[in-house]
Amino acid sequence: MKILEKYTIEINSVPGSVEIQEVDDENVPIYNITMPEFDIGTKSLLDTLTDVMAQRAPLEISEITDPKKIKELKDKIYEDTIKYIQSEFGDLDPRKSNLLAGLLLHRLYGIGQYELLLADDLLEEVVVNNSNTPLVVYHKRYGWLKTTQMMQSEDQIYNLSSQIGRKVNRSISSLNPIMDAHLLTGDRVASTLFPISTLGNTITIRKFARSPWSVTNLIAEKTMSKEIAALLWLAIMYELNVMVVGGTASGKTSLLNSLMTFIPPNQRVISIEDTREIQLASTLHWNWVPLTTRAANPEGQGEVTMLDLMVASLRMRPDRIIVGEVRRKEQAEVMFEAMHTGHSVYTTMHADTVQQIRRRLMEEPFAIPKAEVEALQLVVVQYRDRRKNVRRTLEVAEILVSGKTDLDINYLYRWRPRKDVFEKADTSVRLYEDLNLHTGMTIEEIESDLRDKEMILQWLVDYKFTDNDKLGKIFKIYYKTSQVVIEAARNNLDPESLLKND
Repeated sequence: MKILEKYTIEINSVPGSVEIQEVDDENVPIYNITMPEFDIGTKSLLDTLTDVMAQRAPLEISEITDPKKIKELKDKIYEDTIKYIQSEFGDLDPRKSNLLAGLLLHRLYGIGQYELLLADDLLEEVVVNNSNTPLVVYHKRYGWLKTTQMMQSEDQIYNLSSQIGRKVNRSISSLNPIMDAHLLTGDRVASTLFPISTLGNTITIRKFARSPWSVTNLIAEKTMSKEIAALLWLAIMYELNVMVVGGTASGKTSLLNSLMTFIPPNQRVISIEDTREIQLASTLHWNWVPLTTRAANPEGQGEVTMLDLMVASLRMRPDRIIVGEVRRKEQAEVMFEAMHTGHSVYTTMHADTVQQIRRRLMEEPFAIPKAEVEALQLVVVQYRDRRKNVRRTLEVAEILVSGKTDLDINYLYRWRPRKDVFEKADTSVRLYEDLNLHTGMTIEEIESDLRDKEMILQWLVDYKFTDNDKLGKIFKIYYKTSQVVIEAARNNLDPESLLKND
């Protein structure tokens, strides 16, 4: 056995240690996580505390659906538990009382001992396939790994799914054996029950980024180049419509989220999602309304679909509309109608290339008329190289308006995997024409603006300025007095110096 990596994790005073092990008779590395173990007395005490605190602080749906109250509620439970333990067991070691309070918090508001897996920032997915096989995780550095943890029974998996669903007003049962839900932390949960999943009950948790990736992260990690980022900044700044496409886990939503920092702060933004993943910088977007869908109750009533929200959003006077993912023809029709009525729209769809998204949109089952699709100006393709475990912006292309029956596509940038570089494929036609039409900018002025944006982005990358809220403050200054930011970048001043005066 060879140890590839070792590290520790901790959440709410609950510690854990991780070893990534290469084992001879296994075809993937082993994720060996060590969790706290207790004697019978401590387990009994924890059970008693769970009953007491559940009665003292009952879980109210009305409280936890307000995102502002989630952290306050959890902090309050944690503090109240510590106080209760100290009052009842004054001679208990403070470290043990903190540990018990953390474990109880995970029981009441999380997923029990498996909260430690969610606390590992290097994990992207946590998967339960059934009770006969180990839990599986997707690690950012090593890909899919087997863990040393197993569920004890199919009932335990079902109970955990039910517990997750109840907290967000979702249900799973033999009549409704598929559940799409989320944890209070925002992590997405997909659950299925036997016999729909023939080997047993399943749970798949896709972790929600605690610190969402910023555009400077993407440039620093070579997910995209500063030239591509500058072009997208220009497009979003001047209200052009952008679609991000790619395969599963290619980073579509992460890219879309990071690009939203480019929206000027004086605009009203509406986001529409099945599960909250979009996180706009609070320092920049004060006029933002996030909307999420709602499943029907067990009686089949109360469902709110993405189509419902898209139609409703058009009555809310948005300047920008962000659609988490378009999956159905009706959604696409409303989205393109929004584009044609003057709203700037940003969205994601599943497709591997620009050519593929063109076919998806124009052929069945979508079959969107060419005149409608031409409202879309830019398509960005995200790609995940599973062999190297890297994500890259594969293609950037613009949709050209023409008299032909098919869409004309002009490729602007392409990623070359052999050299791992981004190459400029062609000069923009439509972007330059649209910007000239709507702003009066000449080609020379547009290219000068792009160079300034590239310089600013590289400056922020060089200073490791990756926090979205801090970036939001920089862009707020830029949209107020752009020359201040341009001169700061040109003179290589510390970006923090601008924030002191903000």
